[in-house]
Amino acid sequence: MKPKTLLLCCFAILTLQCVSNKANTTSQATIDVIQNLKNWLAKPANERVALESTTFVKEELTKTQAEEATKLLYSDKQALILEKHGQEWDNRELSYQDYKMPFFYDKFGEKPTDGRSLYISLHGGGGAPASVNDQQYNNQKHLYDATMKNVEGVYLVPRAPTNTWNLWHEGHIDELMNRLIQMAVIKENVNPNKVYLLGYSAGGDGVYQLAPRMADRWAAASMMAGHPNDALPFSLRNMPFTIRMGAKDAAYNRNKVAQEWKDALQELQNQTSKTAYIHEVQIHKGLGHWMKLEDRVALPWMAKFQRNPIPEKIAWKQSGRHHASFYWVKTPKETIETKGEIKVAYNRVANEIIINENYGEIIELLINDKMLDLDQPITIKYKNKVLHKGKFKRSIFNIHESLSTKGDLNLAFYAKVSIKNNEIVQ
Repeated sequence: MKPKTLLLCCFAILTLQCVSNKANTTSQATIDVIQNLKNWLAKPANERVALESTTFVKEELTKTQAEEATKLLYSDKQALILEKHGQEWDNRELSYQDYKMPFFYDKFGEKPTDGRSLYISLHGGGGAPASVNDQQYNNQKHLYDATMKNVEGVYLVPRAPTNTWNLWHEGHIDELMNRLIQMAVIKENVNPNKVYLLGYSAGGDGVYQLAPRMADRWAAASMMAGHPNDALPFSLRNMPFTIRMGAKDAAYNRNKVAQEWKDALQELQNQTSKTAYIHEVQIHKGLGHWMKLEDRVALPWMAKFQRNPIPEKIAWKQSGRHHASFYWVKTPKETIETKGEIKVAYNRVANEIIINENYGEIIELLINDKMLDLDQPITIKYKNKVLHKGKFKRSIFNIHESLSTKGDLNLAFYAKVSIKNNEIVQ
């Protein structure tokens, strides 16, 4: 063999060995990250070191690793929720702080392959003696039985923890609703993309409030015979909303306000698109506060829709009850402003995220591979200004953090981008 040929062969062999060694190192690192996570999860929760203090938690993951880590962390999250609150579910009474929320539920129809639907139905009453609210609670339990026989799902009625006028939109209700959804997913195989909210009278007041401020949890919502108080429809861009109101229901101007919401929803849709702010408002002629079950058509109307947990466009206005996350956007609690507005959008084709409106000092954007390609550079824009273009790494830390509060597999995100003052990407 000629010396030059021999030299080339030796170089090729060395190159292949280097590539092979690098591949083996990468492969070993891949195995180590997942194995380290499994080792961490294998310990009892009270014996684990804080995940954020581990050495592997922020290591970069591949897409496949991220998917596996998500499954492991979600399974663990469900086990922890079940261990902590399983007995409460079995006793039909959830607890949060000093509040107790009894609940009743019944199941209708055969369980679909993609999981059951969940209808959370809020009773009326309000600022009245406990006996009055108890009566309303018992009435709500079977109010739509005839309708549910033709609509698959778990029909669940909680009893408000208090007897105040705003019983369904006090600050503790959001946490209890979150737990109710989590437990229904675990105990009754509910599909978290098929969770519906409805309520009558004071329960309708609650729907007006809870639908926009927890819009990322509902597939659709129906307000019956209630009043919105200070609630606004801005955050309902991706969540179908229906209003059922008696034309003669004049107390507190409920009928007039229902028409105002109809006009507001239509205007929001006109400003965006026909696929945004989907709504149906029906003012029932000749009927007062009691609509003689004419409102029952709202249940099959809602059943047509499923939640999109990662909508391409988000409109988010903070209510008086602050939330730190909404779909794939987060804001630090200390920077939240009541009535602050955020508008963001992502474009999978362009592999970019655009911040169109942001009131806060810091906004965090959560990303997974269903939204954008994390293996390619992602562009972050504020309006027409490019803030950054580059890759953002997947990590166990990001996945764990996104699952920690809502425990929703569909709201698990692999990467996070922090923007400060609409300028700095961290």
